[in-house]
Amino acid sequence: MLAILIGLTIGVGLPIQTSINSRLRDSVGSPFVASGVSFTVGTLFLAVMTLLLEHSLWFSPQLFSSQPVWIWLGGLFGVIYLTGNILLFPKLGSVQTVIMPVLGQILMGLLVDDFGWFGSQRNPLTWVRGFGALLVLLGVICTVALSTWLANHHANAETPVTAGLWFWRLAGVFTGMLSATQTAINGHLGTVLQSSLKAALVSFFVGMVALMLIVLLSRTKLQVTTPTGQHNPWWMWIGGLLGALYVLGNVVLVPLVGTGLAVVIVLVGLMAGSLLIDQFGWLGAKRHPMTLVQVVGLVIMIAGVALIRLF
Repeated sequence: MLAILIGLTIGVGLPIQTSINSRLRDSVGSPFVASGVSFTVGTLFLAVMTLLLEHSLWFSPQLFSSQPVWIWLGGLFGVIYLTGNILLFPKLGSVQTVIMPVLGQILMGLLVDDFGWFGSQRNPLTWVRGFGALLVLLGVICTVALSTWLANHHANAETPVTAGLWFWRLAGVFTGMLSATQTAINGHLGTVLQSSLKAALVSFFVGMVALMLIVLLSRTKLQVTTPTGQHNPWWMWIGGLLGALYVLGNVVLVPLVGTGLAVVIVLVGLMAGSLLIDQFGWLGAKRHPMTLVQVVGLVIMIAGVALIRLF
Protein backbone atom coordinates (compact mmCIF):
# COMPACT_ATOMS: atom_id res chain seq x y z
CA MET A 1 0.00 0.00 0.00
CA LEU A 2 2.87 2.39 0.82
CA ALA A 3 4.40 1.73 -2.60
CA ILE A 4 1.11 2.62 -4.30
CA LEU A 5 0.85 5.86 -2.31
CA ILE A 6 4.43 6.80 -3.24
CA GLY A 7 3.78 6.09 -6.92
CA LEU A 8 0.50 8.01 -7.02
CA THR A 9 2.02 10.98 -5.18
CA ILE A 10 5.02 11.38 -7.48
CA GLY A 11 2.76 10.79 -10.47
CA VAL A 12 0.46 13.64 -9.41
CA GLY A 13 3.51 15.87 -8.94
CA LEU A 14 4.78 15.30 -12.49
CA PRO A 15 2.12 17.34 -14.39
CA ILE A 16 2.46 20.04 -11.71
CA GLN A 17 6.18 20.15 -12.51
CA THR A 18 5.35 20.33 -16.22
CA SER A 19 3.05 23.30 -15.63
CA ILE A 20 5.73 25.05 -13.56
CA ASN A 21 8.41 24.44 -16.20
CA SER A 22 6.05 25.65 -18.93
CA ARG A 23 5.64 28.93 -17.05
CA LEU A 24 9.42 29.16 -16.63
CA ARG A 25 9.86 28.59 -20.36
CA ASP A 26 7.66 31.65 -21.04
CA SER A 27 10.15 33.77 -19.09
CA VAL A 28 13.46 32.27 -20.25
CA GLY A 29 12.33 31.78 -23.86
CA SER A 30 13.70 28.26 -24.37
CA PRO A 31 12.44 24.81 -23.31
CA PHE A 32 16.05 23.63 -23.03
CA VAL A 33 17.02 26.48 -20.72
CA ALA A 34 13.88 25.89 -18.65
CA SER A 35 14.69 22.18 -18.38
CA GLY A 36 18.31 23.00 -17.59
CA VAL A 37 17.23 25.27 -14.73
CA SER A 38 14.88 22.55 -13.48
CA PHE A 39 17.61 19.88 -13.54
CA THR A 40 20.09 22.23 -11.86
CA VAL A 41 17.68 23.08 -9.04
CA GLY A 42 16.86 19.39 -8.61
CA THR A 43 20.54 18.44 -8.54
CA LEU A 44 21.34 21.05 -5.88
CA PHE A 45 18.34 19.96 -3.81
CA LEU A 46 19.36 16.29 -3.94
CA ALA A 47 22.98 17.16 -3.16
CA VAL A 48 21.94 19.09 -0.04
CA MET A 49 19.59 16.31 1.09
CA THR A 50 22.28 13.68 0.53
CA LEU A 51 24.80 15.67 2.56
CA LEU A 52 22.33 16.22 5.39
CA LEU A 53 21.11 12.62 5.60
CA GLU A 54 24.14 10.59 4.48
CA HIS A 55 26.98 13.07 5.10
CA SER A 56 28.71 12.25 1.83
CA LEU A 57 28.19 12.72 -1.90
CA TRP A 58 30.78 10.15 -2.95
CA PHE A 59 30.80 6.46 -3.72
CA SER A 60 33.53 3.97 -4.55
CA PRO A 61 35.21 4.77 -7.92
CA GLN A 62 35.60 1.00 -8.41
CA LEU A 63 31.93 0.96 -9.42
CA PHE A 64 32.89 2.56 -12.75
CA SER A 65 34.90 -0.53 -13.67
CA SER A 66 32.82 -3.19 -11.91
CA GLN A 67 29.38 -2.06 -13.14
CA PRO A 68 28.06 -1.88 -16.72
CA VAL A 69 28.10 1.50 -18.48
CA TRP A 70 24.30 1.65 -18.78
CA ILE A 71 23.91 1.98 -15.02
CA TRP A 72 24.96 5.67 -15.28
CA LEU A 73 22.74 6.60 -18.22
CA GLY A 74 19.34 6.99 -16.57
CA GLY A 75 19.56 10.79 -16.51
CA LEU A 76 20.49 10.89 -20.21
CA PHE A 77 17.44 8.80 -21.12
CA GLY A 78 15.32 11.20 -19.08
CA VAL A 79 16.62 14.15 -21.12
CA ILE A 80 15.94 12.29 -24.40
CA TYR A 81 12.39 11.60 -23.22
CA LEU A 82 11.89 15.25 -22.28
CA THR A 83 13.35 16.52 -25.56
CA GLY A 84 11.35 13.95 -27.50
CA ASN A 85 8.09 15.28 -26.11
CA ILE A 86 9.10 18.81 -27.14
CA LEU A 87 9.69 17.58 -30.71
CA LEU A 88 6.60 15.37 -30.82
CA PHE A 89 4.06 17.97 -29.73
CA PRO A 90 3.97 20.03 -32.98
CA LYS A 91 3.97 16.83 -35.07
CA LEU A 92 1.37 14.74 -33.26
CA GLY A 93 -0.65 17.18 -31.17
CA SER A 94 -1.30 17.00 -27.44
CA VAL A 95 -3.36 13.78 -27.44
CA GLN A 96 -0.96 11.50 -29.33
CA THR A 97 2.02 13.09 -27.57
CA VAL A 98 0.57 11.61 -24.38
CA ILE A 99 -0.66 8.27 -25.71
CA MET A 100 2.34 7.13 -27.80
CA PRO A 101 4.93 7.48 -24.99
CA VAL A 102 2.48 5.89 -22.54
CA LEU A 103 2.24 2.86 -24.83
CA GLY A 104 6.05 2.65 -24.89
CA GLN A 105 6.27 3.01 -21.10
CA ILE A 106 3.80 0.21 -20.42
CA LEU A 107 5.33 -2.10 -23.05
CA MET A 108 8.91 -1.59 -21.84
CA GLY A 109 7.92 -1.84 -18.19
CA LEU A 110 6.34 -5.25 -18.74
CA LEU A 111 9.29 -6.46 -20.84
CA VAL A 112 11.79 -5.39 -18.17
CA ASP A 113 9.84 -7.28 -15.52
CA ASP A 114 9.31 -10.35 -17.70
CA PHE A 115 12.99 -10.77 -18.70
CA GLY A 116 14.63 -9.21 -15.65
CA TRP A 117 16.52 -6.61 -17.69
CA PHE A 118 18.72 -3.93 -16.08
CA GLY A 119 19.14 -5.87 -12.88
CA SER A 120 15.41 -6.00 -12.19
CA GLN A 121 13.80 -8.88 -10.38
CA ARG A 122 11.93 -11.15 -12.79
CA ASN A 123 8.16 -10.93 -12.64
CA PRO A 124 6.80 -13.08 -15.50
CA LEU A 125 4.02 -11.63 -17.63
CA THR A 126 0.73 -13.46 -17.11
CA TRP A 127 -2.43 -12.98 -19.11
CA VAL A 128 -4.05 -11.25 -16.11
CA ARG A 129 -1.18 -8.73 -15.82
CA GLY A 130 -1.27 -8.22 -19.58
CA PHE A 131 -5.00 -7.57 -19.44
CA GLY A 132 -4.43 -5.13 -16.60
CA ALA A 133 -1.88 -3.24 -18.74
CA LEU A 134 -4.39 -3.11 -21.60
CA LEU A 135 -6.98 -1.68 -19.20
CA VAL A 136 -4.55 1.04 -18.15
CA LEU A 137 -3.88 1.92 -21.78
CA LEU A 138 -7.63 1.90 -22.51
CA GLY A 139 -8.14 4.22 -19.54
CA VAL A 140 -5.52 6.62 -20.91
CA ILE A 141 -7.21 6.59 -24.32
CA CYS A 142 -10.60 7.33 -22.70
CA THR A 143 -9.19 10.06 -20.49
CA VAL A 144 -7.16 11.83 -23.18
CA ALA A 145 -8.16 10.80 -26.67
CA LEU A 146 -11.87 9.97 -26.45
CA SER A 147 -12.85 13.16 -24.64
CA THR A 148 -10.86 15.23 -27.15
CA TRP A 149 -12.36 13.35 -30.09
CA LEU A 150 -15.87 13.94 -28.78
CA ALA A 151 -15.15 17.65 -28.34
CA ASN A 152 -13.78 17.90 -31.89
CA HIS A 153 -16.69 15.86 -33.22
CA HIS A 154 -19.24 18.22 -31.71
CA ALA A 155 -17.26 21.16 -33.10
CA ASN A 156 -17.04 19.45 -36.52
CA ALA A 157 -13.23 19.74 -36.36
CA GLU A 158 -11.10 17.44 -38.53
CA THR A 159 -7.70 16.08 -37.60
CA PRO A 160 -5.14 17.06 -40.26
CA VAL A 161 -3.12 14.30 -41.89
CA THR A 162 0.62 14.86 -41.62
CA ALA A 163 3.22 13.20 -43.86
CA GLY A 164 5.42 10.79 -41.97
CA LEU A 165 2.94 10.65 -39.09
CA TRP A 166 3.77 7.03 -38.30
CA PHE A 167 7.45 7.89 -37.95
CA TRP A 168 6.63 10.36 -35.19
CA ARG A 169 4.21 7.92 -33.56
CA LEU A 170 6.93 5.26 -33.41
CA ALA A 171 9.35 7.90 -32.11
CA GLY A 172 6.83 8.61 -29.33
CA VAL A 173 6.66 4.92 -28.43
CA PHE A 174 10.46 4.78 -28.41
CA THR A 175 10.85 7.78 -26.08
CA GLY A 176 8.28 6.20 -23.74
CA MET A 177 10.36 3.01 -23.70
CA LEU A 178 13.42 5.07 -22.77
CA SER A 179 11.46 6.62 -19.90
CA ALA A 180 10.62 3.17 -18.51
CA THR A 181 14.25 2.13 -19.05
CA GLN A 182 15.34 5.14 -16.98
CA THR A 183 13.03 3.99 -14.18
CA ALA A 184 14.56 0.49 -14.21
CA ILE A 185 18.16 1.75 -14.40
CA ASN A 186 17.73 4.23 -11.57
CA GLY A 187 16.08 1.57 -9.42
CA HIS A 188 19.04 -0.77 -9.91
CA LEU A 189 21.50 2.08 -9.38
CA GLY A 190 19.90 2.74 -5.99
CA THR A 191 20.50 -0.90 -5.05
CA VAL A 192 24.14 -0.80 -6.22
CA LEU A 193 24.90 2.46 -4.40
CA GLN A 194 22.84 1.33 -1.40
CA SER A 195 21.32 4.79 -1.43
CA SER A 196 18.15 6.03 -3.15
CA LEU A 197 19.30 9.61 -2.66
CA LYS A 198 22.67 9.10 -4.35
CA ALA A 199 21.05 7.25 -7.25
CA ALA A 200 18.60 10.11 -7.82
CA LEU A 201 21.47 12.61 -7.52
CA VAL A 202 23.56 10.77 -10.14
CA SER A 203 20.58 10.66 -12.52
CA PHE A 204 19.86 14.36 -12.12
CA PHE A 205 23.53 15.32 -12.41
CA VAL A 206 23.87 13.42 -15.71
CA GLY A 207 20.72 15.07 -17.02
CA MET A 208 21.93 18.51 -15.93
CA VAL A 209 25.27 18.09 -17.73
CA ALA A 210 23.52 16.85 -20.89
CA LEU A 211 21.17 19.86 -20.95
CA MET A 212 24.02 22.30 -20.31
CA LEU A 213 25.84 20.86 -23.33
CA ILE A 214 22.67 21.21 -25.45
CA VAL A 215 22.27 24.85 -24.42
CA LEU A 216 25.95 25.60 -25.11
CA LEU A 217 26.05 23.84 -28.48
CA SER A 218 22.79 25.46 -29.62
CA ARG A 219 24.11 28.87 -28.44
CA THR A 220 20.78 29.59 -26.78
CA LYS A 221 20.60 33.08 -25.28
CA LEU A 222 20.30 33.13 -21.50
CA GLN A 223 17.74 35.70 -20.39
CA VAL A 224 14.81 36.21 -18.06
CA THR A 225 11.93 38.34 -19.30
CA THR A 226 8.46 39.13 -18.00
CA PRO A 227 5.63 38.07 -20.35
CA THR A 228 3.26 40.88 -21.28
CA GLY A 229 0.54 41.40 -18.72
CA GLN A 230 2.07 38.91 -16.26
CA HIS A 231 4.62 38.78 -13.48
CA ASN A 232 7.27 36.16 -12.72
CA PRO A 233 5.99 34.12 -9.75
CA TRP A 234 8.49 32.65 -7.30
CA TRP A 235 7.17 29.12 -7.85
CA MET A 236 8.32 29.00 -11.48
CA TRP A 237 11.83 28.19 -10.17
CA ILE A 238 10.89 25.12 -8.08
CA GLY A 239 9.94 22.64 -10.78
CA GLY A 240 13.27 20.89 -10.24
CA LEU A 241 12.29 20.05 -6.65
CA LEU A 242 9.25 18.10 -7.86
CA GLY A 243 11.35 16.47 -10.57
CA ALA A 244 13.92 15.40 -7.99
CA LEU A 245 11.20 13.89 -5.80
CA TYR A 246 9.80 12.10 -8.87
CA VAL A 247 13.14 10.46 -9.68
CA LEU A 248 13.79 9.69 -6.01
CA GLY A 249 10.34 8.11 -5.67
CA ASN A 250 10.96 5.87 -8.68
CA VAL A 251 14.32 4.77 -7.25
CA VAL A 252 12.53 3.72 -4.05
CA LEU A 253 9.57 2.18 -5.89
CA VAL A 254 11.26 -0.14 -8.41
CA PRO A 255 12.91 -2.51 -5.91
CA LEU A 256 9.58 -2.79 -4.08
CA VAL A 257 7.14 -3.51 -6.91
CA GLY A 258 9.16 -3.90 -10.12
CA THR A 259 9.52 -1.63 -13.12
CA GLY A 260 6.24 -2.55 -14.83
CA LEU A 261 3.99 -1.84 -11.88
CA ALA A 262 5.99 1.26 -10.90
CA VAL A 263 5.45 2.73 -14.38
CA VAL A 264 1.73 1.96 -14.29
CA ILE A 265 1.10 3.35 -10.78
CA VAL A 266 2.95 6.58 -11.58
CA LEU A 267 1.01 6.82 -14.83
CA VAL A 268 -2.32 6.72 -12.97
CA GLY A 269 -1.09 9.44 -10.62
CA LEU A 270 0.07 11.49 -13.61
CA MET A 271 -3.34 11.31 -15.30
CA ALA A 272 -5.12 12.14 -12.04
CA GLY A 273 -2.84 15.14 -11.47
CA SER A 274 -3.41 16.37 -15.02
CA LEU A 275 -7.19 16.19 -14.54
CA LEU A 276 -6.95 18.08 -11.24
CA ILE A 277 -4.89 20.86 -12.85
CA ASP A 278 -7.45 21.15 -15.66
CA GLN A 279 -10.37 21.02 -13.23
CA PHE A 280 -9.17 23.75 -10.87
CA GLY A 281 -6.86 25.77 -13.13
CA TRP A 282 -3.87 25.46 -10.81
CA LEU A 283 -0.62 27.35 -11.48
CA GLY A 284 -2.21 29.65 -14.01
CA ALA A 285 -3.46 26.85 -16.25
CA LYS A 286 -6.69 27.36 -18.17
CA ARG A 287 -9.63 25.59 -16.56
CA HIS A 288 -11.07 22.57 -18.35
CA PRO A 289 -13.66 20.88 -16.09
CA MET A 290 -13.51 17.07 -15.97
CA THR A 291 -15.97 15.13 -18.08
CA LEU A 292 -17.73 11.87 -17.32
CA VAL A 293 -15.62 10.14 -19.99
CA GLN A 294 -12.42 11.22 -18.21
CA VAL A 295 -13.67 9.99 -14.83
CA VAL A 296 -14.60 6.63 -16.37
CA GLY A 297 -11.14 6.43 -17.96
CA LEU A 298 -9.50 7.05 -14.59
CA VAL A 299 -11.58 4.30 -12.98
CA ILE A 300 -10.58 1.88 -15.76
CA MET A 301 -6.89 2.72 -15.12
CA ILE A 302 -7.30 2.04 -11.41
CA ALA A 303 -8.90 -1.32 -12.22
CA GLY A 304 -5.93 -2.16 -14.44
CA VAL A 305 -3.48 -1.30 -11.67
CA ALA A 306 -5.42 -3.52 -9.27
CA LEU A 307 -5.17 -6.49 -11.66
CA ILE A 308 -1.41 -6.01 -12.15
CA ARG A 309 -0.80 -5.49 -8.42
CA LEU A 310 -2.92 -8.37 -7.13
CA PHE A 311 -2.04 -10.98 -9.75
